[in-house]
Amino acid sequence: MIQDIKIQLTDHPKSKPDMKSVKFGRSFSDHMFLMDYDSEKGWHDARIVPYGPVCFDMASMVFHYAQEVFEGMKAYRTAEGKIQFFRPFENIKRMANSEERLGMPILDEDMFLYALKSLVDIDKEWVPQERGTSLYIRPFMIATDVGLGVHASDSYMFCIITCPVGSYYPEGLNPIKIMIEHEDVRAVRGGTGDAKCGGNYAASIRASEKAKKKGFSQVLWLDGVERKYIEEVGAMNIMFKIDGEIITPILNGSVLPGVTRKSCIELLKSWGYKVSERLFSIDELIQAANDGKLEEVFGTGTAAVISPVGLLAYDGQSIEISNGEIGELTQRLYDELTGIQWGDKPDVFGWIEPLE
Repeated sequence: MIQDIKIQLTDHPKSKPDMKSVKFGRSFSDHMFLMDYDSEKGWHDARIVPYGPVCFDMASMVFHYAQEVFEGMKAYRTAEGKIQFFRPFENIKRMANSEERLGMPILDEDMFLYALKSLVDIDKEWVPQERGTSLYIRPFMIATDVGLGVHASDSYMFCIITCPVGSYYPEGLNPIKIMIEHEDVRAVRGGTGDAKCGGNYAASIRASEKAKKKGFSQVLWLDGVERKYIEEVGAMNIMFKIDGEIITPILNGSVLPGVTRKSCIELLKSWGYKVSERLFSIDELIQAANDGKLEEVFGTGTAAVISPVGLLAYDGQSIEISNGEIGELTQRLYDELTGIQWGDKPDVFGWIEPLE
């Protein structure tokens, strides 16, 4: 059910960042959306207010028991100046799945989209115009009950903040180096691996820091039981082109169902490629590389869109892909997806949701 939104505009609008040097997730727009929930009243007090700190009691449950979920999505400005979103209902539905997994109230889809559009409309001047840029949108929900004790909170806050961003990776589309992790585990089936919650990312930090010290951009995770099946990269899903076939790990409960992943699969199938979603072991990957059949590897995600992988490192071995260059299919996917997102290519799948 859509609620009226109270609007309080800022008296002190901020200067917008230089999009040539802006850092991802550091410069936030003028306003934010907030809405509260409690078990007696349900969702209430929807409001857009100036961006700034929010006060919470130090015994709020989110700080102690990690009952929180979030999403990542973008708004794009076309060459004609129109603002549009890419498959927002996919993110809204995925957040509902995350909420259900963590025992949180599920926000009405129409209210979610209404809040999203209302906030972006107020801060539409923050949607950058330069090609390759966008307005990153971070919806999230946190438990706000005060008290220590492991149980579902009776109160929550839903928030949306936004920030203008350029490319997620400073090196742009240059192929990245990824370390395959075989000691730490990010998630297991039956856990929260297919939910977008902070605990999954916290569990990845130690290995990510280790990888960075060794010169790698990301960590590729193996399954948490047998430590042999490839799952996903810290910030994206992963795909492999092997002997003309596209292989990506199956969504088995420990892999996040990425919106960009889903879009790539639909695009690839429409282009006539065979796409297999299945268990894919590290041994099979190494064998394909040794046989000369590993043609391309790329990550998929909202922030990076498509990220080519030039090198994979595992247990002392280094696997170079596409001679360290961007593969033809990787480039085609990037061009097609970003073309649709920025309105340069036709939206034959009906993925675009206009602001107005």
